Parts: sequence; C-alpha cells; structure tokens
Amino acid sequence: MQAFQITESGAAPALVDIPVPAPAPGELRLKIAACGLNFADLLMTRGTYQDMPAVPFSLGMEVAGVVDALGDGVSGIAVGDRVAVFGGHGGLAEYGCFPAERAVPLPAAMSFEHAAAFQVAYGTSHVALDHRARLQPGERLVVLGAAGGVGLTAVELGKLMGAEVIAVARGADKLAVAKAAGADHLLDATEIDLRAEIKALGGADVVYDAVGGQQFTDAFRACRPEARILAIGFASGEVPQIKANHLLVKNISVLGLYWGGYLAFRPKVVTDSLAQLFRWYVDGRIKPHVSHVLPLSQAAEGLELLRSRASTGKVVIRVPG
Repeated sequence: MQAFQITESGAAPALVDIPVPAPAPGELRLKIAACGLNFADLLMTRGTYQDMPAVPFSLGMEVAGVVDALGDGVSGIAVGDRVAVFGGHGGLAEYGCFPAERAVPLPAAMSFEHAAAFQVAYGTSHVALDHRARLQPGERLVVLGAAGGVGLTAVELGKLMGAEVIAVARGADKLAVAKAAGADHLLDATEIDLRAEIKALGGADVVYDAVGGQQFTDAFRACRPEARILAIGFASGEVPQIKANHLLVKNISVLGLYWGGYLAFRPKVVTDSLAQLFRWYVDGRIKPHVSHVLPLSQAAEGLELLRSRASTGKVVIRVPG
C-alpha cells in the first residue's frame, strides 16, 4: 500500500510503498477513504509537536473510512462499518490500524470528507468554548485566526452557543468565510489596531487564540474583567509570554487546551462533546468548511496550503485519489 511517511528524523515526508498492516489486539484496520490535515501535522514534519510518534510513521491525525479487519478482543464494531477515528498519526495511507475504542460511527448522511474534517476542529473548539471557557449566551467572543481549521469552527460554534462573535483574520476573502460561518464583526488583522478595534466593540469576554504572537498581546489588552483567554495554538510561530501581574488587574484567566490530551486522562469530555457535535451535524446546525480536497499523491501540496495559510477551514486528502 502507499503511505505518506516520515522515514527518519529530520527527513521530509514522502510517499512510500509499505506492507498493509495487521491489527493488533484491541485495534481495527481501516480502509481509509479520507484524512483531514491539521497544523499539528506540520509540527510533526519539523519534529516540534508535543506528542511525536517514533519513526517511521505516517502523518495524518484524523481519518474516516470503512472497517476492514478486527484485532482480537474487539467488540461493538463490525467489518464494513463506516467510522471516523482520531489516531494521532497514520491517516495518510491506504490502510491504517487504530485503537477500536476511538472509532466513532458515522451518521448515514455524513460524507467521508466531512467526517475527516470534523473531529479535531469541531472537537477542539467545542471543548474549549464549552468545557474550558464556559462560554455564555450574550458574551463577546474574539476568534483569532478565524478562517483557519479550528478558528472557523470556533466562529460557528460560538454563534450557535449564543455569543456575539468578533472574527479576526487576514484579508477580505478570509473574513468573508468567517462572516458566512456567523461572525457578527469582522476585523482584518493586516490593517487595524486590533486592541483599539476590539475595545471599541466593547472588549472581549472570551478570546480563542490559535495564532499567538502580537495578536495574543493585542487581544489580551482588550479583555474585559474576568475574561477567559483560550490558548489553542501558535500558528504565528511565536509563543506569547504572559506577565502574571497583568492577569491580576482584571482577574483574567488563561486556559490551555490540548484536545487530544483528554483522550488519555478524561476521555468522557471528548466523547460527550462529539456526541453533541454529531447531533448538531445531523440536525443541520453545523457543517464543515473544506476548502481543498486533494489526492494522496498531493499530500505535500496539502501541507503547503496550511503552511502558507492559503486554505480556509480544512484541507482533506482523499485516499486513494
């Protein structure tokens, strides 16, 4: 089979031919139909992700497809089932073996492309806004990187949860995507004094930050008393440094969120969140925005779309393509 792998530390990922794996006890083998790309995949290519697999490994954190085989001890899943899995890696391949306990049955109406674009982006934003920040109806939510893979879902979910949403992105085209997802206010990060504009709109109750850098600093300074700042990621490449004494003045909380970490120490947070998200999907209340669907042979081009910020929402790799 073909797989898009990092074969040794420091090497660029490449498409290689490897044997089809056999599922170990507790695993299922998936005939992969689609794989969603995430910023974490880029970090893995640089060797800087917080949860690096041992080499060699295939990139691709979240997949959807059809169960092809079962390892010993697996129950509740059958060969032929359509499922999505957050595997952490291994998705950019024609087949993959993953823990069966992580398989999520797909609604009949959900395409493989939507399923592969769903878990990380929506899961991250829902756990962040609901479980961590306790976002309330009527609060003002600022989303930095509002047209990106997770940012766009934060706009959509924030609006669904009753917030007034301020979307911050670079350029009119990306802001138009955020507006279509429900944003109430649009701020172009390339043209404005971000702190002043947020304060002019009344300040932030919750900040959803997948960008870091100067945007974090500007949004932090525009926070209202008792605001909550969600540290989701650092797409700018700059990790903000927070002066603790500044937190005291307005009683501000900074909350970290690593969605995948909950699978290890409190998985019910993730399963309950996904159950709610799938209900909203079936009811037509949320819909993944996929800007690009590419074949496995163009996985490198898909990662470049993320690196250059040329995509909006999600980039999905169709397997085989």
